[in-house]
Amino acid sequence: MADSTPNAKLLLLGVNHTTAPIDVRERLAIPVARLADATRALAHQPGIREALIVSTCNRVELLTVADSDSAPSPVEFLHNYLNVPATDIQPHLYEFREREAIRHLFRVASSLDSMVVGEAQILGQVKQSWSIAREVGAIRSTEATSSAGAFSSVLDPLLQRAFSVAKRVRTETRIGSSTVSIASVAAELAREIFGSLAGKTVLLVGAGKMSDLSARHLIQQGCTTLLVSNRTETRAEKIADTLRTPTITTGVIPFGLLHDQAHRADIIITSTGAMALGAAAHIFDRDHARALLQRRKNRPVFFIDIAVPRDVAPAVNKLEGCFVYDIDDLQQVAMQNQASRGKEAEAAESIVSNEVARYSERLSQAPATEAIKQLLADAEVLRQQELARIRHQLADQPLSEAQLAAIDRLTKSITAKLLHPQIAALRDLAKSETSQD
Repeated sequence: MADSTPNAKLLLLGVNHTTAPIDVRERLAIPVARLADATRALAHQPGIREALIVSTCNRVELLTVADSDSAPSPVEFLHNYLNVPATDIQPHLYEFREREAIRHLFRVASSLDSMVVGEAQILGQVKQSWSIAREVGAIRSTEATSSAGAFSSVLDPLLQRAFSVAKRVRTETRIGSSTVSIASVAAELAREIFGSLAGKTVLLVGAGKMSDLSARHLIQQGCTTLLVSNRTETRAEKIADTLRTPTITTGVIPFGLLHDQAHRADIIITSTGAMALGAAAHIFDRDHARALLQRRKNRPVFFIDIAVPRDVAPAVNKLEGCFVYDIDDLQQVAMQNQASRGKEAEAAESIVSNEVARYSERLSQAPATEAIKQLLADAEVLRQQELARIRHQLADQPLSEAQLAAIDRLTKSITAKLLHPQIAALRDLAKSETSQD
């Protein structure tokens, strides 16, 4: 029988947009390209049985299952793996254990803990982290642990339940009916800056999903001229080709010519996170911005930097004529949309609370369930042994099929009646422990 890990400790530790400013989050950000290695490294820490890392522009969270409280804190891992002093991390951390860790995970997956409540991207990001953790062996699939006789997975069923809760929130509420992503908030901010995007040129630096989403929202806000620049030019061309219509003009700026041609844009939206991939400097620093302003003959330029780490150096905002908005600035715009989702958020929170209670109850009863299964299995082994012994003793006078069937029913009935008091006691004990919790 698989070990049900009764002493395993569930811990969720992290920082997000409400506890840590962007200059802290960007130091802790782990790009997708490094997520597998980081997750594997965390799972290999002494005492850690399972591990998951969620790293987005708004949060970095570590979810672990440890053998005991003596396992090293994930803070030590962040310090060693990212070379960030623990004293720089500690003031911004939140920590949840057991039931509260479950609640937080359900809220994150359901987009109740997002900067833009109701945005859809976070669920996909959590699923991606779960998939990576399974691939590197940091989370053991439920199927594998049940067949291999190893310890039972805690995180695999927990993550799958989190996805179910998120789906239920989406299905039963209208929480996602308003602005649903950072990209849409960025586009809304661009429109508010200019009043109208008609006649304005927008440059997208980075050709990932966020850039594509930003472009589509900018078009909805009235933008008709879009430029795209990316290290891989074919990806930039793909976005430009996809978005080009008789009324939408698009073009590509080769990444090597970015600083020579960026002055063509009134609004520059960056989402590369290049520094997370080892780039030595920001995409736009103070000197780049100063040269850009000169080419624009001092006409103002607006940077909307939705990358973590940031693509635009904070010093750029100090130049007259340069206005820089990073992802934390977008939160102010996002807050304006909160009121319309208030009732839907309340309904979603109620769903999460109900699901947390149900899942916690199931976990608390798991040891009793395993004990009952083992009790029944042991009893069945003894019953079969006795039936075999009787058949052997009566080998010279074999029983008919009808007689064997009658004996089988009789022994099953006797076994069930003898075990009933013990099974009932185990179930009552589990319910008692649940009510005390």
